[in-house]
Amino acid sequence: MHSGMMWRLVTWTMCVFISSQLWSVWATAAELDSKVKVEVLFKPEQCTPRSKRGDLMNVHYDGFLAKDGSQFYCSRSDKTGHPQWFVLGVGQVIKGLDIGMMDMCPGEKRKITVPPALAFGEKGKDPVPPNAMVVFEVEAYMVSRGPRSMEAFRDIDRDKDKTLTKAEVKEHLKLDYAKEGKPRDDAFFERIVADIFRKSDNDRDGVISTKEYNIYEHDEL
Repeated sequence: MHSGMMWRLVTWTMCVFISSQLWSVWATAAELDSKVKVEVLFKPEQCTPRSKRGDLMNVHYDGFLAKDGSQFYCSRSDKTGHPQWFVLGVGQVIKGLDIGMMDMCPGEKRKITVPPALAFGEKGKDPVPPNAMVVFEVEAYMVSRGPRSMEAFRDIDRDKDKTLTKAEVKEHLKLDYAKEGKPRDDAFFERIVADIFRKSDNDRDGVISTKEYNIYEHDEL
């Protein structure tokens, strides 16, 4: 059974400990190079929108050491077990995941193999040892434009005052979810908004300014 078939056997609804015996089949020589390797395990027929740098993504991901398959991270058991929110391509996750999750759509599942230089490097990060190649199982739930494109800022900034309030960001997210046919309760959006402001409202004044938002230094908003 080849590596792709083996990975399709992994249960995506719970965290699974991978035995070193099985892992010896999955960690092939082709994965032990210096680049990020992406294997698509599942892709929906309607695969839109596709993620790009600056998009807001909502994913579950599990991390394993390539050498023996031991699991070092599981987003389903971390904190409250909710899928993780982050902006793609800006360093909120390791570089290898920023690369490996580009051009990904909601519902898509991937296996992403990351070399040490694009993961946790020479020092490692407990419990990942130094110079470790790592492998992630990733499942995307949502891909939303922004919150770092100029177009998205203008869409969110309903009163056109060049700042984003929590109410404006919340309304934008609710509309995005409604378009996807996935309405959620108010508490769900409150958690997302709180996380976005924690990461973006650097001066803690309760709004996200154009400077705080425009992290790519695009043209003036």
